[in-house]
Amino acid sequence: MSLQGTDAYRDDDGTLPGLVASAVAAARAHGFAFSCRPEQGRLLQLLAAGASHGIAETGTGCGVGLAWLASGARPGTRLVSVERDAERARVARQVFRDHQDVEILHGDWRRVEEHGPYDLLVLDGGGQAKGDGAADPTRLLAPGGTLVVDDFTPATTWPPLFDGAPDRARLHWLEHPALRATELRLAPDLAAIVGTRLPDRPAAQARHSSSA
Repeated sequence: MSLQGTDAYRDDDGTLPGLVASAVAAARAHGFAFSCRPEQGRLLQLLAAGASHGIAETGTGCGVGLAWLASGARPGTRLVSVERDAERARVARQVFRDHQDVEILHGDWRRVEEHGPYDLLVLDGGGQAKGDGAADPTRLLAPGGTLVVDDFTPATTWPPLFDGAPDRARLHWLEHPALRATELRLAPDLAAIVGTRLPDRPAAQARHSSSA
């Protein structure tokens, strides 16, 4: 979810995937301003191509980010998205009414747990980034799966700061022990965190590390 993200799609010159253009039109008609920006969308489209089984997203909005994912996904890959607003979920379902591999759920973001683990999981930053520990990549991602947390401003210091204090939400993902993660700058004012879930350690190795 990006502030004024829908307005970033000013004129469709024919380069947008058709499904993305339909979702943008639905967002405009519904008055929804906070769609996934094109810079984010192109990243999602590329990453979706590497997901062989399942993709999930939290914060559907009117379906713009989901449309980028669906435009890049392989045939037969299942996509699940969760939207807490019932009317926005209805609008998005209309956009994807002819796409049998896409399911849009209404409810709390935790509903993604019903269908995991996934090859690709996109968490709506929305100022919170699910950095409270509730979104557990060891449950939600298959080993080697990719996590994307969107809608950050690029970090300019280390540790990254938010309102003068360490940015705990960002650090939660960058330093998560189950991930190898980095921050990608997508635009001068926009960044995303992308992480890969590390393979599970053998039990004996885990016991040795904890006792060291």
